Amino acid sequence: MKLARMRREGIFYFVLWHEGRAYDLRATARAAGVGLPDDMDGAIRGMGGLKEAILRALPSAVAFDPEGAETLPVLPAPGKLLCVGTNYRKHLIECGMPFPAAPVLFGKFGNALAAHGEAIPIPAATAMADYECELVLVIGKEGKGIPKERALDHVFGYSCGNDLSARDLQFASTQWLLGKTPDGFAPVGPWIELAGDLNPDELPIRTRVNGELRQSANTDDMIFDCAEIIAYASAAMTLSPGDLIFTGTPDGVAMGYPEGERTWLRAGDLVEVEIDGIGTLANRMA
Repeated sequence: MKLARMRREGIFYFVLWHEGRAYDLRATARAAGVGLPDDMDGAIRGMGGLKEAILRALPSAVAFDPEGAETLPVLPAPGKLLCVGTNYRKHLIECGMPFPAAPVLFGKFGNALAAHGEAIPIPAATAMADYECELVLVIGKEGKGIPKERALDHVFGYSCGNDLSARDLQFASTQWLLGKTPDGFAPVGPWIELAGDLNPDELPIRTRVNGELRQSANTDDMIFDCAEIIAYASAAMTLSPGDLIFTGTPDGVAMGYPEGERTWLRAGDLVEVEIDGIGTLANRMA
């Protein structure tokens, strides 16, 4: 089950994608007489029993035609945008970087969040815009000091993310922030796949740029798996419903190529991040 936020002609729709079909959840709730959340925030904060409620409503489901509808960011205002760096073995090898002893965490700001289909401007300040396909965790239950064995119980769902990076700005100092959080440099989508139907640590993941395969890997190459990341982060900070965690990128980024063979992103490039079992996030650079 996938949940998306969409808009057409100024009207907001909370959309369920199930078995290849789209449904208007608000209209479905009215038709079925079943209490369902009106938006993603409500779905996440009322995490328990959501799937069961949707299944009860499905016999009265009202179809939604996505033709001409705009996909909105998966969340209107996420709390934290946490990211894990240097978390795939082959990526570290290609970049000649040492394996970390603990997850390397950094953050992005809300200005970086972008939706599926949204055009993303490349800042004039960079000549080295790079792509990074990533599995994104959507936190659904608050917790601090979460033990690893219960960490995935705090996940509402999963999405595709692109941790876009301005490499020259990223490595201009020891702090990565400026190169990681330009406007639109954290697209997530196109929807959230509800937790429980897939194993996040065994997912094929890939990036295509203008149709050319650039990254192709599996999340089983992560040094720190999803549960370890949640446990590590929550040891120091409270994770809250609506927090997003980018879990790292595999090998194949432009920076991983020899200097003379690096193909940085340019205006007009179409970047697609695909994760099996979730979907495809597509954004054109501007």
